[in-house]
Amino acid sequence: MAAQTADALAKLKVQDPEAEKAAGVAKANGKVPAAEADDSDEDEDDKAAAGEGGADAAAKKKRKRKRKPKKAGGAIPTKQSSPPRVLLSNLFPSGEYPVGEEVEYRDENLSRTTDEEKRHLDRMNNDFLQEYRQAAEIHRQVRQYAAQNIKPGQSLTEIAEGIEDSVRALSGHPGLEEGDNIKGGIAFPTGVNLDHIAAHYSPNAGNKTILTKDNVMKVDFGVHINGRIVDSAFTMSFDPMYDNLLEAVREGTNAGIKEAGIDVRMGDIGAVIQETMESYEVEIRGETFPVKCIRNLNGHDIRQWQIHGGKSVPIVKGTDNTKMEEGEVFAIETFGSTGNGYVRDDLECSHYAKRVDAPVVPLRVTSASKLLNVINKNFGTLPFCRRYLDRLGQEKYLLGLNNLVSNGIVDAYPPLVDKKGSYTAQFEHTILLRPTVKEVISRGDDY
Repeated sequence: MAAQTADALAKLKVQDPEAEKAAGVAKANGKVPAAEADDSDEDEDDKAAAGEGGADAAAKKKRKRKRKPKKAGGAIPTKQSSPPRVLLSNLFPSGEYPVGEEVEYRDENLSRTTDEEKRHLDRMNNDFLQEYRQAAEIHRQVRQYAAQNIKPGQSLTEIAEGIEDSVRALSGHPGLEEGDNIKGGIAFPTGVNLDHIAAHYSPNAGNKTILTKDNVMKVDFGVHINGRIVDSAFTMSFDPMYDNLLEAVREGTNAGIKEAGIDVRMGDIGAVIQETMESYEVEIRGETFPVKCIRNLNGHDIRQWQIHGGKSVPIVKGTDNTKMEEGEVFAIETFGSTGNGYVRDDLECSHYAKRVDAPVVPLRVTSASKLLNVINKNFGTLPFCRRYLDRLGQEKYLLGLNNLVSNGIVDAYPPLVDKKGSYTAQFEHTILLRPTVKEVISRGDDY
């Protein structure tokens, strides 16, 4: 999700030497494994068929042979389905998930890679890391399927719900039982932001918007396991004239990731991102536009259960001397635009989140009190949208929701838009500042 500057597998074959040794002994004693015995029987049948009259006997033998019944429960899956529906823990039964891109620290922090004390601290964080890596692998598998299968002609609702259904299936948290959303699954509403809309747009019930080949769409979604949030986004287009815009923003994000690290100042990261992104221009329908950083959008730190932790990572040069620290988690996200390079609130709101510091106030609207109970049990401080309330069976909740917003208990996050007619792009990754290395946890082969 965007933070505003102003305010806020391959199949693994494991060879077992003991099993191979046992098989060899069995053969020596004349005991052939079942699979091989079946093959041997078939060979004998074939020989008999050939010797008992050729084609007629062979045909008789074929009719006689029976299929072996499948074992109850079937085999454990070894690859993801299409669309993604296989529980990720079934693909990684060891509980060890793929490591993200590990990048050594630079300069005075270079020694961290081999420092034994730091290595010990890293090992102590294994549970914490596996939760992040599980969430990251879910994100990779879902987004790669989405990027390959999203096409013009689909509705934004179909696209958003397709992503969310996959996240729920892979995490094993459908989110329809009380508290299930809090255990794992979707970390915040799926953003499907078209053209001049930069962030926080997710379709509400009844939305009929259709993706077209002329659109530039930002796909922003998050996955969490036990509140460990992986926040990553990418941009899709179907016309090569937008390629430079996408490349500018993708390279801006990569430059920010490269610069980020323990003790690095936020302002220095912003300067590198801006220099990289604004070195590009894009020609759209015969008119050339400089790519501008959207200066009031930025990255942010992430805490457990809290998508925006309090620190901001600017994408333009500034004087913020706040430093990144060991153990922190950051979303490095950048936005580029052919418009003003500045966004404002507009359009119908879909995104909401309960404030971490929500005040305890008397609620005079009964529906507000009931809705707050639903929010606490199903989302906590994780962002949600109106579609999620619909899915939980909530009805006529808008009065109560607006009352929670007006009382400062819930924050509303309307869509963020640049000027109409402009185009915006976004790329984002989550990074962990581990004691020994910087891990770009959400990195994949795609971006």
